[in-house]
Amino acid sequence: GVKPPLTTRLAPVAPAPRIHRPGLRVAVVGSGPAGMYAADELLTQTGVTVNVFDKLPTPYGLARAGVAPDHPNTRAITALFDRIGATPGFSYFLNVEVGKHLSHTELLAHHHAVLYAVGASGDRRLQVQGAGWPGLASATETVAWINGHPRFADQKVDLGHERVVVIGNGNVALDLARILTADPDCLAGTDISDAALRTLRASSVREVVVVARRGPADSAFTLPELIGLAANCDVVLDAGDRDRVLDDLAVVRDPVTRAKLEVLAGLSEAAGETRRPRIRLAYRLNPRRVLGPDRVRAVEFTRTDGTGTVTLESGLVLSSIGYRGEPIAGLPFDHAASVVPNQAGRVLDLVTGRPVAGAYVAGWIKRGPTGFIGTNKSCAMQTVAALAEDFNAGLLDDPVHRPAALGRLVRARQPDVVDREGWRAIDAAEIARGAASGRPRVKFTSVQDMLAVARQRTPGPRARLRRVGDLVPARHRLR
Repeated sequence: GVKPPLTTRLAPVAPAPRIHRPGLRVAVVGSGPAGMYAADELLTQTGVTVNVFDKLPTPYGLARAGVAPDHPNTRAITALFDRIGATPGFSYFLNVEVGKHLSHTELLAHHHAVLYAVGASGDRRLQVQGAGWPGLASATETVAWINGHPRFADQKVDLGHERVVVIGNGNVALDLARILTADPDCLAGTDISDAALRTLRASSVREVVVVARRGPADSAFTLPELIGLAANCDVVLDAGDRDRVLDDLAVVRDPVTRAKLEVLAGLSEAAGETRRPRIRLAYRLNPRRVLGPDRVRAVEFTRTDGTGTVTLESGLVLSSIGYRGEPIAGLPFDHAASVVPNQAGRVLDLVTGRPVAGAYVAGWIKRGPTGFIGTNKSCAMQTVAALAEDFNAGLLDDPVHRPAALGRLVRARQPDVVDREGWRAIDAAEIARGAASGRPRVKFTSVQDMLAVARQRTPGPRARLRRVGDLVPARHRLR
């Protein structure tokens, strides 16, 4: 068969063409940044209906559960998403899992198109001997635990060791290193989960080693992340890695890479004394095996320059080597690239190379786990432009069912569906829980608690929140 291009390189994107006729209905699966930007772009058109589905009772994806709690400026994007969610024509169907409660075919029967913005929910797993032992965990799951994601709320993170090793040196790795070495009192005013804060207060960690397979010039973290880390944390290099930084600095010409190397060159020596938990950046080490025997005790690395091995004792190893997209029921999937094959957001059949009618993708499931929150805007615009072109060209079948039938179907399959007013109730209750202790919010970490709050609202099409205290399950009320 024809091998289609997996995705399209993002370039400056023109606004979507104006839709020639009203009545376009689109289902957006996934309410993270890509999904919300896609909804926003669609709703700039007249007469468009957008129904946003998410398997959690709360929206915003990694903007809620994947951003470090001490980065409130990054989280501020959710205020924009709040405004998008209030736009006429926008509806939420939260706590609804497509592929479980509804199929792709059923969604298409109620919409002209289905746009998937489901992200890359899987992790690239460390493939070394001993990787299955207790004490080795996913960095992304640990960040989710820190943020109170209900799926990971009960995860046990053992910080009863002096050293943590993080394998991989992207921004997520630096976020984790920063949180694990931070003064818990400085985090107490954030929306970090209570369980994570308690664990950090009891922590024995004195050093987090962030290990990279490649050299300093190839560091995956961004310059702003490094500058912030160096300014606020005790970050060190050992003598060998300092030499590697200077060697790279002597030959690298790219200005951004040079700027990163100059920051690295100014870091302290690891041999010096430290009075607080520190972060050590280590380079050119390839993980070979995790040493046990019953749980993680150390990690053995080989030096990539062929000069031998290095063993780092550690009771907790966090793998931060990337995300993976997961297959979507009813759509083609490229397992090698971990994306849905597409061109400009149009899903492509892997055999014929032709577009799959009515199916679109945006965000990481479209292009892979690259870019920043804002990158998803141009990505979503490109996909919506393709969708609008196809609608204007008459390539999208009209829905079989009338608009009101969707709500009846969803409630029959998932009685605990959460709509816009239900999410507003959850949001207001979390903010109320945080207000008493000077925090932006205290998140619910249980789906049951979220649903209990979502149900406690004034019924009717223009539902208004009750007194905020009434929205908090009794066992969580501040006393």
